[in-house]
Amino acid sequence: MPEGDAVRRTADRLDRALAGQVLTSTDFRVPQLATTDLAGATVERTATHGKHLLTRLTTPAGERLTLHTHLKMEGSWRTAAVGERRPGPAADARVVLETDRVVAVGLRLGLVELLATADEHTVVGHLGPDLLGPWSSDDRAEAVARLVARPDRVLGEALLDQTVVAGIGTIWLAESCFVAGMCPVGPVSAVRDPGRFLDRARQMLQSAMRTGRPLTTGDRRNPVWAYRRHRQPCLRCRTPLEAGTVGEPGRERTTYWCPHCQPRP
Repeated sequence: MPEGDAVRRTADRLDRALAGQVLTSTDFRVPQLATTDLAGATVERTATHGKHLLTRLTTPAGERLTLHTHLKMEGSWRTAAVGERRPGPAADARVVLETDRVVAVGLRLGLVELLATADEHTVVGHLGPDLLGPWSSDDRAEAVARLVARPDRVLGEALLDQTVVAGIGTIWLAESCFVAGMCPVGPVSAVRDPGRFLDRARQMLQSAMRTGRPLTTGDRRNPVWAYRRHRQPCLRCRTPLEAGTVGEPGRERTTYWCPHCQPRP
């Protein structure tokens, strides 16, 4: 599943293609929106909260609407100039937004819904603070409070829970825990400074958003410390890395750690 930085890059790409433009045609290939026509609406911008995309529009009548999409595991948004071949297999298209210059196609989207912009809180209000959002002192304090609310919870499970903090997936779970020296299968209570931990995770997501790829080691030949490096030698101490699962039953994810640099409490 794309993580917060990748979703933000998707939003930026949609903004470059659509922001400020008037839709000339739309095609929603999901049952609940099959008869919806937003031709004539102006695309204002695409915002994000964690892994959620919020494309905001204003209709000719002045109604403010939000197209809420989620990539889930396999979704993507792609764009092409009008007249070029439309991106992706036609059978995978769930949303097509067209202006006089650009076509944007949402492929294999895991979620598509349309709602009043004023009601966005109904779809993202339950989420924790966004690591790529404003991150005020209040946001940071709220994220810390949510993280430490269940000190006995497995750390990796808590970090993947988007209601705790939004934007972390399996890459940033593994990398943030390695950099902090925390074992992802240990308890939340083992994190010595939760605020600093989340600050560093935010910095890593911001860096990846700018560079377009995870690069936590500073070495492009070996860009990550732990993610998907099971049984490979740790880049610090040469101990073989371990792998295990974290997450709620039915939603388990694989994570990775060095047993020497990140010992279990």
